[in-house]
Amino acid sequence: MRKYAAQIAPVIDAVHVHVHAASRAAGAELARAHGITPGILIDLRIALPMHPLTRQTLAAVYRYTEPAELDAEIADHLKQGTLAEDGGALRATGRTIVFIDALYDLHAAATRRIWAGQDVRPLADLVDRVLARSQRPRGGALEAMAPPYEPDGAPPGLLLFNRLAALRYHRADAHALSWQEAGLTARDIVTLRGGPLRERVEDETNRRAAQPYETFTDQERELLFDGLLKLA
Repeated sequence: MRKYAAQIAPVIDAVHVHVHAASRAAGAELARAHGITPGILIDLRIALPMHPLTRQTLAAVYRYTEPAELDAEIADHLKQGTLAEDGGALRATGRTIVFIDALYDLHAAATRRIWAGQDVRPLADLVDRVLARSQRPRGGALEAMAPPYEPDGAPPGLLLFNRLAALRYHRADAHALSWQEAGLTARDIVTLRGGPLRERVEDETNRRAAQPYETFTDQERELLFDGLLKLA
């Protein structure tokens, strides 16, 4: 199962990046039209419409960002009026909700275009099941980012895209737990080159990341892998 977790991770990333690439130009135009610099709002689109986030939570989501850089990003959003802070909680303003809803429409259009003729509903359902079975370490990124925000009537392509966006945080948490267990820091793991220690961290990451797939049948795992590979 560790091998499956290792193999499907880059496929998930590739599908996720493909949608972002297909919608990048339109997304930049949308941000200009709304008069904002979206930054972290792109990632946080799947969480902010449902609940506020704390600075501590954002530190988990952006583990590899320097704290000062993240603080500056938050300060910029507070200045823009795209985030508001109340009692330590960062919440989306009405302006941001309007932007996120428009961004969802844009992503829905992108997935319809690039996956035209593909039935992605079964894949979206499978990823939903993976998310539901994923362990969520307390204080981790997945706890904050899943389940993703899903407006009524969201088409299958949009559901798949945002569920995959959330699922990536499961492996991110698995990786963080693994390098922390090895006594490393975020800065350490970023600069760590290949070798026995790196291999142990990656193997342990795959062990943890395999957890939600263990109760799936071989056929279901194959359907998910092959289906996503086609979309990537």
